[in-house]
Amino acid sequence: MSPNGQTSLPERTIPALRQLPRALYARTESLTQQVGTPRHSHPWVQLSYATQGVLHVHTAAGSFVAPPQRAIWVPAGLEHEVISSPHTEMRSLYLERAATAWAPAHCRVLEIDRLTRELIERFCAGPVEYDEAGADGRLAQVLLDQLRAAPEVRLSLPLPSDPRLQQLCRQLQAHPEDKRSLGDWSTQLGASEKTLSRRFLRDTGLTFRAWRQRLRLLGALSPLERGQRVTDVALACGYESTSAFIAAFRQQFGATPGEFFRD
Repeated sequence: MSPNGQTSLPERTIPALRQLPRALYARTESLTQQVGTPRHSHPWVQLSYATQGVLHVHTAAGSFVAPPQRAIWVPAGLEHEVISSPHTEMRSLYLERAATAWAPAHCRVLEIDRLTRELIERFCAGPVEYDEAGADGRLAQVLLDQLRAAPEVRLSLPLPSDPRLQQLCRQLQAHPEDKRSLGDWSTQLGASEKTLSRRFLRDTGLTFRAWRQRLRLLGALSPLERGQRVTDVALACGYESTSAFIAAFRQQFGATPGEFFRD
């Protein structure tokens, strides 16, 4: 079972590369069904981006979500798995570690503006072994500059290190509509509500309530992107009304669901 509570998925092929042919390498995929990769790592940076569909990257530290116009930056050497929603148009960039020495050494979600999106599309359409001193090499450098300047966005869900809280989080990932309070969970986990609350905040930087809300809202992105009704998504996430869901969504992401997915 994947970290987000799903059963095992069809596997997506991981390129068998010993080294990158150039400092920046692109891969384009059209994925009709939901697929995932086994957990793996590689000695280069990966940028997972989709022009259509929603991507989820899972690491030991947490989960990272990228709807269109966002991308997930995975540092070199970090173990991760990638899960894509059905009908995903995926654009992967692999970057030599030396070309990204400016990047922080943690996984993060980046905002992709229109210029960067067009640069990615143009680069993906070019030759693999491009002339580094020619126009394609200059394009690669401009794309790297744009990625360096791309702002980070809050589309991640940290996981606690406490084994008891990990058990709680796994169950909520499988059933985000679960409405039990932390006090209810304390009996099952054999610790006081106060202890669990303190350790949850210490491990994740979020209160239990804020963590569960973010879990639900991040989980709503895939069905919303596929065009499901906001009311249906809200109920599936455990919200009792559409208005409450929209208000929470706006508070979390700074936009309503309709505004969030508008190009």
